[in-house]
Amino acid sequence: MIVARKFIISGMVQGVGFRFFTQRAAARHQVRGYVRNLADGRVETLAEGDEKSVENFKHDLIAGPTYSNVEHLEEIVLEPGKLYSSFRIEK
Repeated sequence: MIVARKFIISGMVQGVGFRFFTQRAAARHQVRGYVRNLADGRVETLAEGDEKSVENFKHDLIAGPTYSNVEHLEEIVLEPGKLYSSFRIEK
């Protein structure tokens, strides 16, 4: 079953390689979508894929890269749109 989730991650998540870490995690879990920095210092990512893959991806986001400190992860359930054929870093 294909699911879609938007995750908003807060804490020390900008300037620590979080978007590149997220892109690698997406490739590892075969998740499609995007990741981008938000102006308020948080990171937003949208993930589409099978339910288990998206859940595993979420656990990687919570762990974050070495120099990050994830304080909070907000999860928003979306309807899968199948709009993404890959995972990309957006500006």
